[in-house]
Amino acid sequence: MPTLDFKGKQFVHSHHLSVPFRELQVVPKKSLPGKGRKPSLDDNLIIHGDNLEALKALLPTHAGKVDCIFIDPPYNTGNEGWCYNDNVRSPLMREWIKKAANPVDKEDLERHDKWLCMMWPRLQLLRELLAEDGAIFITIDDNEVHRLRLIMDEIFGEEGFITAITWQARYSRSNDAVFSLSHNTVLVYGKDTAAWEKTRNLLDRDAKQETQYTNPDNDPRGPWRAIPWDAPNIRENLSYPIKTPTGKTKFPPSGRHWSRTEDKWKEIVAAGLDYYGRDGNGSPSYKAFLKDASGIVPNTWWAHDDAGHTDEAKKELIEILGTENLAFATPKPCRLLERILQVATQKDSLILDSFAGSGTTAHAVLAANARDGGNRRFILVESENYADTLTAERIRRVIQGYSFTGTQRTELLREKVTWRVFEKADEMLEKIKSIEQLEGAGYDNVKKEIKDGVLIVTGLRSVEEKTPGLGGSFTYCELGDPIEIETLLTGGDGMPTYESLARYVYYTATGRSLEKVAAPKADGFIGETEQYRLHLIYKPDKEWLRGNDAALDTKKLAAIEKGNRGGKRAIVFAVAKFMSQRELSARRIEFCQLPYAVHKILGD
Repeated sequence: MPTLDFKGKQFVHSHHLSVPFRELQVVPKKSLPGKGRKPSLDDNLIIHGDNLEALKALLPTHAGKVDCIFIDPPYNTGNEGWCYNDNVRSPLMREWIKKAANPVDKEDLERHDKWLCMMWPRLQLLRELLAEDGAIFITIDDNEVHRLRLIMDEIFGEEGFITAITWQARYSRSNDAVFSLSHNTVLVYGKDTAAWEKTRNLLDRDAKQETQYTNPDNDPRGPWRAIPWDAPNIRENLSYPIKTPTGKTKFPPSGRHWSRTEDKWKEIVAAGLDYYGRDGNGSPSYKAFLKDASGIVPNTWWAHDDAGHTDEAKKELIEILGTENLAFATPKPCRLLERILQVATQKDSLILDSFAGSGTTAHAVLAANARDGGNRRFILVESENYADTLTAERIRRVIQGYSFTGTQRTELLREKVTWRVFEKADEMLEKIKSIEQLEGAGYDNVKKEIKDGVLIVTGLRSVEEKTPGLGGSFTYCELGDPIEIETLLTGGDGMPTYESLARYVYYTATGRSLEKVAAPKADGFIGETEQYRLHLIYKPDKEWLRGNDAALDTKKLAAIEKGNRGGKRAIVFAVAKFMSQRELSARRIEFCQLPYAVHKILGD
């Protein structure tokens, strides 16, 4: 498989493995827990901190559990002001960080290399967090889309590619450009594409699709559409004769065959579903009724009518937060995220956005839950200082409702008025009527206007003083000090809690996340796999750690063996032991000394 080489690749290839673990520390004052509850890491999360370190912090609890990932990384246009500052131990990287060209701008001849170095380890960790049947959606533009495709193929495998969606991010035309840029790309990859295809959803049928169903013969079963019975290519066993009601015999058109067997066609006829055109002498087809129709397969062209656009996104953000302190210039519209959620999530899915920005992903998750009663959860990561004042503040206001007096406007349809629209005026009027019937009940009025050659249908809702909240909750977190195992015995405020160290040693030993950490027990049991039981003897107290109670002794050994009814191999983490490893090995126990022996041991 072809690979992409870039400056610094050899230094970042495994950098995600050396990123230190940090404990997620809850900030109660910035959290918004549910009524009667305390902030909890089991809730929706908004994490402030470097997203590489935040992703590493999530591994012990969320590895392989995230159903849908959406990221909107810097597009590397040269105008965004992003910096490359990962702590990679190489002179090249340290020189990059020192250079005046950091932040990265258009004059930086190495900006593509830096962008790839920044993305590589983050994508590695995102892949570890993704569920086997999950998918990652990445918005990008032409500056880096070709390079991103190549490194995604390396990290997820070529077989991980699902599709590349073209999203019409802008609807206006830039007449001063050589070509007016109207789109962004949304790359979609998965760990196991076959598994994802089984879980992905169809899109709801909109008014336009439903107008394809009519009832010209007043069939009591309701509106229907004719599906041709022929299919491409020639198969002799599917080229049988079919008689029309007028007595004529039909064979498949040249170069085609009937889509299914003759017996299946006879079933169609027996059910009264066969159709031969208005005169009864056309090519055979069958009726598919609207009442039986399922959703539609998503395509790779997402028009702004369906998935929103950048102007809409800015208006959404201004309405919620006002124009003051609007630090985020490139938000994504809720409708784009809502469409992704509709395709890629279930009612109980976990959604991660590690370039959270203005918080659109969380907004869309809350809106989806409010709409269908779901219990989707989100995790946002934002490294910038506006994580509280913009990202989290938007979500607080969306949950609780926000101050607003006036008319809320929601764009329901936008379509350029062309000659074809005039030719099919009846279809357009029917489409507008369907929108009014399906969505109008949620608004005080539905406004229709033609402005600058564009037909716009807008839902209007009068709001006095405050918008209704969507409900929900979240816990706000900061990243704590790195869990430096080598300095455990020095004590201090940076010592990890029992729970965080338990999750850490369990993940590093097994590569899996620990579902739940029980209170410390006599045998230090923290969890097990199919082959191993893991134990941690630890307290975040330097005096205790230096005493005999912190060692594996005969009493703790007896407790460990008593609880091991299945005869599995036991792995014990402690600072010391009072017996030889030979004796422990004979009793199927592996001792790992803290702070030096925390490493991945499966397969050793």
